[in-house]
Amino acid sequence: MDYQALINDRIKNLRRSNNLTQEEFAEKIDISIQGLSNIERNRYQPTAETVDKICKAFKITPIELLSATEGENEDLIKEISILLSECSNSKLKKIYQVIKMLIKL
Repeated sequence: MDYQALINDRIKNLRRSNNLTQEEFAEKIDISIQGLSNIERNRYQPTAETVDKICKAFKITPIELLSATEGENEDLIKEISILLSECSNSKLKKIYQVIKMLIKL
């Protein structure tokens, strides 16, 4: 398995799933746009310092950066969990019933 390509693809997918342009994300992690582009195209390996900045920007660990899944389900589940944590018990029960019905479809 090409772990470098996996990391670089994961960085690109995380950036996109967070609705960040290359320019916005490059500025956020303090690297050049060209540097980020080269990472995302698997032409350049990010330094340990850059990996650390990326992980901090996405609030993930380096292990999570390596554990990419198809469709980025992990990020979606985190977002759903955050939304659910803000709901009252009665709302959670209603959401549960809706999810249960949707899964049956």
